[in-house]
Amino acid sequence: MGVIKIASRRCLFYDLGIVPYGEAWEWQRSLVAARRTDSSLDDVLILLEHPPVYTLGQGSSLEFLKFDLNQSPYQIHRIERGGEVTYHCPGQLVGYPLLNLRHYKQDLHWYLRQLEEVLIQVLAGYGLAGERIPGLTGVWVEGCKVAAIGIKVSRWITMHGFALNVCPDLEGFQQIVPCGIADKPVGSLAQFVPNICLETVRQQVAARFAGLFQVELVAAEWNNFSNIRI
Repeated sequence: MGVIKIASRRCLFYDLGIVPYGEAWEWQRSLVAARRTDSSLDDVLILLEHPPVYTLGQGSSLEFLKFDLNQSPYQIHRIERGGEVTYHCPGQLVGYPLLNLRHYKQDLHWYLRQLEEVLIQVLAGYGLAGERIPGLTGVWVEGCKVAAIGIKVSRWITMHGFALNVCPDLEGFQQIVPCGIADKPVGSLAQFVPNICLETVRQQVAARFAGLFQVELVAAEWNNFSNIRI
């Protein structure tokens, strides 16, 4: 994808493959730190996948892990986002928008609903009715949670974001109580749309994001963490 042009505000777009969680996390933190110092820097949208990993929000309870913390089948990171434990793996499309909400709307509830709406519109393109559940954050299809959202906002700069289960192996979710919600199963788009293409979903997420946030997505190159231009 080259440029998706919707409005005059630029947003650098990194369309990546599988990136280790710790590396992507450190990169996000560097990008946010730079934008706290210089508010004129462009916003960023990162789309990627992670190897199997569990992440815990800053206030997450360990009671939602079904295994000994010292005997985890995968890496575990406690991070600064809100929410409880979740699982990332290949086939799950993860999005990290790093936006200065001063240029949009200084309202965290509005931002969360916008992220949900991006995904709901993508699902609609496949004939799926994405639903919200009052009091919870995320997107459900026929009672199955297909998208989780967890963010951190500091000085109105966002980080972390959303995870859309396109065609992942969901086995890793069985070892946790995802997002601390015990009575609602986790699902994937592949359950409803056989042979769904992850690359096509990537393009649709980017396009819907650009439209809803009214930004110009400008493709950016990413070589490795050590020399990334922030």
